[in-house]
Amino acid sequence: MNDFINTFLNWDYITAALPDLLKTGLVNTLILAVSSALIGTVLGMVLAVMGLSTKRILRWPARIYTDIFRGLPAVLTILVIGLGLGLIARPIVGTNPYPLAILALSLIAAAYIGEIFRSGIQSIEKGQLEAARALGMSYSRSMLLVVIPQGVRRVLPALVNQVIALVKDSSLVFFLGLLVDQRELFRIGQDAASTTGNQSALVAAGVFYLIITIPLTHLVNYIDKRLRTGRKVEPEPDATLDVASMSPYGGSV
Repeated sequence: MNDFINTFLNWDYITAALPDLLKTGLVNTLILAVSSALIGTVLGMVLAVMGLSTKRILRWPARIYTDIFRGLPAVLTILVIGLGLGLIARPIVGTNPYPLAILALSLIAAAYIGEIFRSGIQSIEKGQLEAARALGMSYSRSMLLVVIPQGVRRVLPALVNQVIALVKDSSLVFFLGLLVDQRELFRIGQDAASTTGNQSALVAAGVFYLIITIPLTHLVNYIDKRLRTGRKVEPEPDATLDVASMSPYGGSV
């Protein structure tokens, strides 16, 4: 038991790694996750709309893209884009791997988020679209203002789950090679473990991942509960009927 505590829960090693985990690792992990989530959401919506199009020239490229980026391991996509495309984009991005890492994570996220949006949009009853068209709205306007907002509302829990996956996938960026100030949580924990031969810093990095993901998990549960039950509406005080003040004949006592 003592060996386990000394190897994985040694407070001295955790304290030594804590400043880097807070100042560098946590910040870089959040930058990677939030940036790729925002870009992936926009690209995912475009893919969803293309996938639902009646035109093959739009539908087939979206399906091929989704199949490829959902089928490849995330680490392979990151390596191909980060190292392969990095040779071409080096005059633009320099030696900083972050722009290409964010691009890779965004492309992966877009494939999954696009499917989430597509399933949400398809779950909306056809009568919603038909009613909007009957009011004189065009197909694109009906989709944009009526169908898509309802579809997005239904898939919010799944969307937040994908953001949680992005937080964890950001740890794969360390394969691209990071400078000291570019390291995310996992890389800092791994470097500390390699240097000291003790795994406590990696456990501390895992705790930081939990600090990010657990609130998001509870947010998913809260959103899902609100979508299922709706908001509780309290009756207006003036609208309540005071039965005790009324006589059996309908007048006031």
